[in-house]
Amino acid sequence: MERRPTVEVRTEPKRRTPQEFQYVQLRLASGVARMTLNRPEHNLLNEDMLRELVDGIAFVADHQEVKLIVLDSACKVFCGGIDVGEYTSERVFQMLDAFHSVFAGILETSKPVLCVVNGPAIGGGAELAAFGDLVIATPKALFAQPEITIGVFPPLATTILPFLVGPKIALELVLLGDPVTAERALELGLINRLVPESKLEATVNDLIERITSHSGPVLTMAKRAILSGMGLSLRDGLKHSMDIFLNELYRLEDSQEGLRALVEKRKPNWKNR
Repeated sequence: MERRPTVEVRTEPKRRTPQEFQYVQLRLASGVARMTLNRPEHNLLNEDMLRELVDGIAFVADHQEVKLIVLDSACKVFCGGIDVGEYTSERVFQMLDAFHSVFAGILETSKPVLCVVNGPAIGGGAELAAFGDLVIATPKALFAQPEITIGVFPPLATTILPFLVGPKIALELVLLGDPVTAERALELGLINRLVPESKLEATVNDLIERITSHSGPVLTMAKRAILSGMGLSLRDGLKHSMDIFLNELYRLEDSQEGLRALVEKRKPNWKNR
């Protein structure tokens, strides 16, 4: 009798609820999902913490009322990178899978992601900040990709940095591994705003208020039009953006409401649909 080859069936890990999280605090309020890294003292990323970030992003995706994700830290360090204890031969593949899933989730989520960096962001922490759609930092922030000094390279930074700062600067940051001050990060375009720590909360709240005052679906489409056009030629990117504008945006009630409000000289009343 011919033996059939066995097929290994991989099951996806069960998604955890925010109440089960140990290292990430997730709170929903007024159209905002605030995800706070909280693994003292340095927010070193282990597999459980990474899976909580993945599950948190997926949880937020199920809540249509959320318009913005704010990613910040409860520690003096924004994120010190991957916990070196995870770099064992038995765990490295699972850890890297979780690591990649976090960044894919940030990139693919329909919600804009605002990163608030008020301390060092090192290695995987710098990559985490780099993948934020908007980044606010204080002078306490420091960004570094030091992986080259321990015989590896940062796989996600080597992908995203050329888009953010160009290939020459990306090569400098990765090949030297030198830290970048918040001031230099602003010059390079790694962050959007640099504010004194005393004004950080007010600046974050102002951006939250301004972003959440817009239509949720329009925010989603605007983010998708920008990010999904990266890597396309100018001609193809324009065609792609116009396709979203004409065939999706104009079908929204909110886009029609916005035009009516403009004509009637009043504030729009968004339905978020």
